[in-house]
Amino acid sequence: MRKSSALKTALTVFSMGVILFFSWNSLFASGGAVDHSIYADLLQKYVKDGVVDYHGFDKEESRLDEYLKLLEKTDPKALIRNERFAFYINAYNVWTLKLILTDYPGVGSIKELGTLFRSPWKKKICRIDGDIISLDDIEHRILRPTFKDPRFHFAINCASKGCPPLISEPYTGSDLDRRLDISVRAFINDPKYNYLRNETLYVSSIFKWFSEDFGNDILSFIYKYASTGLKSELDTKAGRIKVDYLEYDWSLNGK
Repeated sequence: MRKSSALKTALTVFSMGVILFFSWNSLFASGGAVDHSIYADLLQKYVKDGVVDYHGFDKEESRLDEYLKLLEKTDPKALIRNERFAFYINAYNVWTLKLILTDYPGVGSIKELGTLFRSPWKKKICRIDGDIISLDDIEHRILRPTFKDPRFHFAINCASKGCPPLISEPYTGSDLDRRLDISVRAFINDPKYNYLRNETLYVSSIFKWFSEDFGNDILSFIYKYASTGLKSELDTKAGRIKVDYLEYDWSLNGK
């Protein structure tokens, strides 16, 4: 009887182990991906060429909240690296949208949502991983030190016209490297944000604020992602180019 009981116990433990093993492997075989379908649908409907239809998001705020609740219930630590990276990029962007909606349509700039003593980026509004954190926490406490990839600066959007545009689809781990490269190249080669005039390369203030993230070598970073035309211009003036920074446009990136 004792042997039979012990055998049954061993078989039960073994079976549970097999189930857990395959369940775990199944999760990560699919990349441990987060379901971004609600957010994807909203982005496709209300973001066109970087211009955000906040009125549309306002009408469907309940669906936006549904996606935020999904992010809140997700354990980022259980995600593989690129899925986790994409998770925090999307979280930053969607919580920024939510922040704008708190005072829409009366808001003309995200900076208006701060106070004399606290910027809007320091407001504790983001419900993630059992905690309530700020947009600054996501950017400076998670994205910058954890992933050490300056390309994310061109993926997160601060609801302003000076920001790299919000794209019309979520970032996903399976396609993250390609999508980040596209976002960087689009920003670098858009003369609204960066351009060469005579021997001065005028660039976004992002490069000044986060110079260390670009290895304190902004010119090399821009050259890496420059299109053929811009790269040729930079080549012809190599060694003579100085960098200057454009004023940032904090007006709302809406219609």
